[in-house]
Amino acid sequence: MLKRNLIIIQAFIRNSMYSPARRFQLSLLGLVFLVIGATIGYMALESMTLTDALYMTVITVTTVGFGEVVELSPAGRVFTIILIILGVGVATTAISNAVGIVMGPRLWLSIRIQTMERKVEQLKDHYIVCGYGRMGRQIVGDLMNRSEPYVLIDSNHDLEEAFLEREMPHVIGNATMDETLIRAGVERAKGLVAALDTDPDNVMTVLSARELNPKLFIVARVSRSEAESKLRRAGANRVVSPYEIGGHRISLALLRPSVNDFLDRIFHFQRGMDIDIGQLYVYEGSDLAGRTVADSGLRKTYNINILAIQTPSREIVITPHISTPIEVGSTLIVIGPPQYIYDLEKDYKA
Repeated sequence: MLKRNLIIIQAFIRNSMYSPARRFQLSLLGLVFLVIGATIGYMALESMTLTDALYMTVITVTTVGFGEVVELSPAGRVFTIILIILGVGVATTAISNAVGIVMGPRLWLSIRIQTMERKVEQLKDHYIVCGYGRMGRQIVGDLMNRSEPYVLIDSNHDLEEAFLEREMPHVIGNATMDETLIRAGVERAKGLVAALDTDPDNVMTVLSARELNPKLFIVARVSRSEAESKLRRAGANRVVSPYEIGGHRISLALLRPSVNDFLDRIFHFQRGMDIDIGQLYVYEGSDLAGRTVADSGLRKTYNINILAIQTPSREIVITPHISTPIEVGSTLIVIGPPQYIYDLEKDYKA
């Protein structure tokens, strides 16, 4: 808990450096504390009343030069010198930050960033996508098309305005660092994709995410086959090699072009598509538990077909026979119209 609080404080300080509004708030808060402290100091050193001490503090900090309220002792003069030096610095900083907010072009951007941060803080059971490269763009696009909540993490500050324009929930930062993952709500998230440019960065991201949320479902991209075992040991539930998959698809397009066209229709998901693949976990108490494939009624009620069943032992039965029983703990892989699949998953969600 202490480590988490320290990370949050560090993240707040770092974020404040990029936000003119927060810099102004901090400098104004510092000025208030300085005035309160100096007022108490004058009352203690020179036995002034509260009104005289506050007046002396204000004219000293603002350097208006109206003169001393009472004859100051040597200690009081030293205190005043220190107050002038501190007051000029703090007041100047507050004024410059205020001017930056009023005159600077980042005012609206700063407000939008804070609004986005509040939006991210409210998310729960969402997905975190680390990296907005070619793969990250595709993943985010699929999540948006399926109306799934997500948060994008990328370290490129130049992309922030584009993210804000498209209202994409995001965090600008290094996904390998705990503080960035915490800002993205990793402790409340359902899943995470590590799709950064290098395998070492993906390994570090998986390690950090797994430590922060042991229940998180993590999928990691791998470029080199020797890094796959490291990602699994780091805590990735699934490891995907885009080069290996791409090579298989090219071979399939060459040898079985019609099969390739069928897969393109399924996996290039876009709005308006008329077919999709979904999965359905059979929980204890589900009315599917104990039934056979024929008795499930999925074809009649939802117009979908069962492609495969993953048993509780993780064995996958392809095109199960109509007499195959559906056990508790099994996962049904189904195909059909997207809306029917969404309705089915919603109806049978635990």
